Amino acid sequence: MSQPRPNSKAPTRRIRGWRDFFRSPWGGFAVRRVGGLILSISFLIILTFAIVPLIPGDPAIAILGPGATAESIALMREKLNLDTPLVQQFGTYLQGLSSFDLGTSFHYQTPVLSTIFTKLPYTATIAFGSIAVVLVVAIPLGMAVGVLTRGGRRPVIGTAFGAIAGFLASFPAYVAATILILVFAIWLKVLPPGGSAGPTTFVLPIAALALGPTFAVARVVRQETYGVLQQDFVRTARGHRISNSRLYIRHALPNLMASTLTLTGLILSGLLGGAIIIETVFSLPGLGLEVVQAIIYRDFPVIRGIVLTIGLIAIFINLLIDVVLGLIDPRTLGASSHD
Repeated sequence: MSQPRPNSKAPTRRIRGWRDFFRSPWGGFAVRRVGGLILSISFLIILTFAIVPLIPGDPAIAILGPGATAESIALMREKLNLDTPLVQQFGTYLQGLSSFDLGTSFHYQTPVLSTIFTKLPYTATIAFGSIAVVLVVAIPLGMAVGVLTRGGRRPVIGTAFGAIAGFLASFPAYVAATILILVFAIWLKVLPPGGSAGPTTFVLPIAALALGPTFAVARVVRQETYGVLQQDFVRTARGHRISNSRLYIRHALPNLMASTLTLTGLILSGLLGGAIIIETVFSLPGLGLEVVQAIIYRDFPVIRGIVLTIGLIAIFINLLIDVVLGLIDPRTLGASSHD
């Protein structure tokens, strides 16, 4: 009795399936994004390592003081591994990253990773709270103004909104923070001026950080609303006498989200960086205040760890936004189907 022949076609079908995936829009998107992710992270790692030694000053002198002897400075540099060539230091840095070790703080002699985990919740609360405010306020505001002023209607509202939004969109966050502290913390005394007393501590920092981006996004949403309301599908929906709420929410809003999320992704990186500045204004014990102190002490591992963390968060958030955009509008995947 002859033995059954092995199925030689199974591997071919499996390879063909992978080929079909990589030729699909999502497959091409995955290849491009993974490649871009690797390049972005590699560049970020090199940049965070290379830029820190350019900071003026010697960490050994910052620790020992200006009156330290040359011998004690040399011993301290040896202890901090600063007497070795930069190439060797970079190899040690990469070896630590491979095991999720960001090194030890020069000043506090504590693991950098534990410092980041302690400080990150304050920065994350401000940054993501701000982006939530931007989305919740800017989209309805921009749509409302766009609907009210469509077709040249109500020019006074359109002109006033354009002037106010343009001014506030360019308003520096640290200036807004100072004004908010004067009004709500010093004059009205309804909110704390800073510190970490409780949840109300984050109200003013989030408001200061979200003010400019909110009106920047609202201006874009208003212009996108103009374009969407002139599309044929909107006219068809009006012809079927669909209610305004259903027309704007179910038909107009999804078509606004692609451009809105794209702009939001660009603004998010600025919000992460802005949160660092805002923390110093409000004396919040987050990554911002920590990196300022690290620069003063020339604490290279802490500076590298914080900059790397902020950069990685920005990279992965933008990747998440790209995925959401692909789900909302497959045309943003940048590839055609090969079915």
